[in-house]
Amino acid sequence: MSIGWGYALALKSDGTVVGWGRNDYGKATPPVNLHDATAVAAGWNHSLVLRKDGTVISWGNNDHGQADRPPALFGVTAVAARGDHSLALKQDGTVIGWGDNNSGQAQPPSGLTGVTAIAAGSSHSLALKGDGTVVGWGSNNSGQAQPPSGLTGVTAIAAGFGHSLALKRDGTVVGWGDNSAGGTTPPPGLSDATAIAAGCPHSMAIKADGTLVSWGGRADGADIPPPGLTTVSAIAAGCGENLAVRR
Repeated sequence: MSIGWGYALALKSDGTVVGWGRNDYGKATPPVNLHDATAVAAGWNHSLVLRKDGTVISWGNNDHGQADRPPALFGVTAVAARGDHSLALKQDGTVIGWGDNNSGQAQPPSGLTGVTAIAAGSSHSLALKGDGTVVGWGSNNSGQAQPPSGLTGVTAIAAGFGHSLALKRDGTVVGWGDNSAGGTTPPPGLSDATAIAAGCPHSMAIKADGTLVSWGGRADGADIPPPGLTTVSAIAAGCGENLAVRR
């Protein structure tokens, strides 16, 4: 599942996709007869779906070319979107970007290979490499595209509006970038995280016991999980709203 600007997408076990919320540009309306999806990604106003055959479908707003897939895009294993740009991870460990590139967010660094996961922020992008290191590019006005020196042992990444997160093998979480609302400062003692998500400006993590921890929100309550929320298996963070899947 993924949250865009006022809307959300969810992938069902049968390979179909459901969208809801604001539907300007048709962004919340998946193509008819789509039944072989394996992943979804929502930008501000455009949507991406990865299909079982390694191809990508996109729809919604295309004013920056964010919904206009590069020619002959195939062999894709993961997709990411936020803001007005899109990313695709290929089987060979390379990354392709398209859409808004005003801060270089859609242009992966030359020679970037060995990538195992990708994340798209509002105007920056992240890649996790097989050696557990992280590469960032795009807007760095708050340091969000510059991983901390010596950061290794990373197993998952997340990119928010102006900050970034990394989940380490030991279950700890590292944050960097805009910390004006505390989104890059995980709660003290958090050491058993299994998944992470970055919103704007809050952050979330699933703990090993299936409970949810959130931090760095504002007055909208986005950093306050519902009382009694347990058995969480997946999360998505937006701007003032969140989604959680329960087992």
